[in-house]
Order: sequence, then structure tokens, then C-alpha cells
Amino acid sequence: MKHRLLAALAKVGAGLGAGLCAFALPAAAADMNGGYGYGYAPAAAAAGPVSWNGFYVGANTGYGWGTSGPYSPSGFQGGIQAGYNWQFPGSGFVAGLEGGLDFTNISDGAYSVNYLGLIRARLGFAFDRFMLFGTLGYAFGQGQYEVAGLSNDQTHGGWTIGAGGEFALDRNWSARAEYLYVDLGSSTYNSLAGPASLGFDGNIIRGGVNYRF
Repeated sequence: MKHRLLAALAKVGAGLGAGLCAFALPAAAADMNGGYGYGYAPAAAAAGPVSWNGFYVGANTGYGWGTSGPYSPSGFQGGIQAGYNWQFPGSGFVAGLEGGLDFTNISDGAYSVNYLGLIRARLGFAFDRFMLFGTLGYAFGQGQYEVAGLSNDQTHGGWTIGAGGEFALDRNWSARAEYLYVDLGSSTYNSLAGPASLGFDGNIIRGGVNYRF
């Protein structure tokens, strides 16, 4: 009886020892690899902070409204943009240059804006994935004045100022929203009713996406 009890205890001890070894070996391997099994760090630790440096291209859509002489044109617009960002080393400051072209149906009565182009400088501050920015630059576009079925097109040049925010969805894709004030100045349009000095100044709210290379 005594011998059988000792044999049973020996078997239990051997089983516990094998279990502890099976548990301890992976844990030891994890410690040797910085706390993570098989030498891999978790995705969050490997990702690191977002960099805003580099070229990007994207698309946008939005809504614009404003004034043009006696008219109050408004409507939707959409187009493309491309630019480059420089993020200052060791800080969140980001400077950039962007150009874009949007086709519009901003119109009222006899006057409409056919397209709008922007060439802008941007200056912002990034809180890792989120960046706030201000923008200032050159605006140009084409207006159309139509009276009695006859239209006259003129090219306008002016300026724009605005602000917005952009959020990095991952390493390459980001989404943004911005407000822009645009002043295209005025040009003289000829018509059957005589010459008319018209331009466009107004507001644009738009959102978009960018792909960063």
C-alpha cells in the first residue's frame, strides 16, 4: 500500500512538472523576444507616428455660394487636387503647396461659374493622425454671361483664403474637410443688353480624400 501511494505521487509530480515546462517555455521565449512571442511586435507598436511628408493626389466635392453683381449664384462643384507636404523634423508643423481644378454648376439667372482653379500654400500643425491647417493663394476661373441665348465667357483671376482639417486613415489615405473664401475679381462681359462688369466672390465648403505616396 505504501509503495503504491508513493508511485501515484511520483506520477502526479511528473505530470505537474511536464505541464509547468510546457507553460514556461513559450513565456521564456516571449521574454527573450521583447515580451512578444515569435519575435513579432504588435501592429500598434510597429506602426509608429504618421508622417505627412511627400506627394499626394486626391479628389473633392462640395457646395459654393456667393454674389455676382445682381445675381446670387450657388451650386455644387467637384474636381481633383495634387500637392506636396513638408513636415518639419521633430515637430508637428507641416507646410505644403497644392494645386487643383474643379468644375462647377454655381449659377443664378444669366451668370454662372464654369470652373474654378486654386494654387495655394498650406501651413498646419499635425497631432499625429489629425492635422489642422490654414491656406492662402491664387484663384482663377471662367464665368459665363448669357442674354437672349447668346453667351460670353471671361476668365477671372483673384485670391482665396481658408482653413480645414485632415485625418490620416492609414499610411496612404487621408480624408479632409475645408472652408474657402474665393474672390475672382470682375471682368467685362459683352451682351445684347450692353457691357456688364461681373465677377464672383463667395464661399465654398467641401470634403475630399487624398492618396499620399
